[in-house]
Amino acid sequence: MATTVTRPAGPRTIELPTPRGPLSERLFTTLLLPAGTRLDAPVPEQLEASADPLVDEDLQLALYVSYELHYSELAGVDPDWEWDPGQLAFRAALERPFEAAIRQLVGSIEEVDPTQVGTALQELIAADDGPPLSRRIETRADAEQVREFLIHRSAYQLKEADPHSWAIPRLAGRPKAALVEIQTDEYGGGDAERIHAVLFAKAMRALGLDPAYGTYLERLPAITLATVNLMSLCGLHRRLRGAIVGHLAAFEMTSSLPNRRYGNALRRLGFDRDATDFFDEHVTADAVHENIAAWDLAGGLATAEPQLAGDILLGARALLAIEARWAEHLLAAWDDDASSLLPPAHA
Repeated sequence: MATTVTRPAGPRTIELPTPRGPLSERLFTTLLLPAGTRLDAPVPEQLEASADPLVDEDLQLALYVSYELHYSELAGVDPDWEWDPGQLAFRAALERPFEAAIRQLVGSIEEVDPTQVGTALQELIAADDGPPLSRRIETRADAEQVREFLIHRSAYQLKEADPHSWAIPRLAGRPKAALVEIQTDEYGGGDAERIHAVLFAKAMRALGLDPAYGTYLERLPAITLATVNLMSLCGLHRRLRGAIVGHLAAFEMTSSLPNRRYGNALRRLGFDRDATDFFDEHVTADAVHENIAAWDLAGGLATAEPQLAGDILLGARALLAIEARWAEHLLAAWDDDASSLLPPAHA
């Protein structure tokens, strides 16, 4: 899989990927026509055929590309499609079974005293016993498996912080200040070379991967796309602002140790600082962010808007649950000496 890369990570422009079924086929075909062209939303009967929306390749790819209209330029696609009513209705039809599947996966959310949300998040994290992916990578993964891991993560890390930043205008006071403090670090504190997405691109390049945004979209399975679609869903809907805050809080609270292990894995395999810088940065930054995220951001929001306490826990639980399913996918593939990525579409 390793290649010699000559071009740096550039602006966000991606090609429409190969469709994976009738939903993505209909969406991608229509997006290449002028904005305003009729795009009929799928009816419920067309979506009910999916046994599990979280791993439905067609649904997750269509939803990912629909969200991508907010993040990047799609080659050959009229930018006016971003806010086209037909496109938004099409997306909404995909979001409904996706959100329902997330809520079913998470299960019922216990009532919590809004003043104790920070403690509840700490207890939730402490009780989590998700698959040992980071430990496997630290001790046993070979270089090809680490490259696969980076390819999976590129769907999020090359846009790191952006899905959570949608929440900034939807918060006020203490939680808004806390979110901005965290995001300032994610965006490099004013230093473009320290933007975390740039550091991740540097790590990809050091491992012989192409760091250009969207390069590996064709290879990403549905469960990987679902980890990113979850953030876009929660970030783009104001009604889910509690969930995106809970997602970010749990992400920051569970980040330091895994990133230490990923850095250790790269050092074990002989890679230099260009490869480890991103992970080492997160060991330090996220240790600082942990308390800010739990108490000032999540706790502050629950105190200011008590009715959102349950949604904060929903977002945290959703992160842990979907990340666990994603980790299980990688580990199962590697246990079978197989790739965790989809085969090239045109192989």
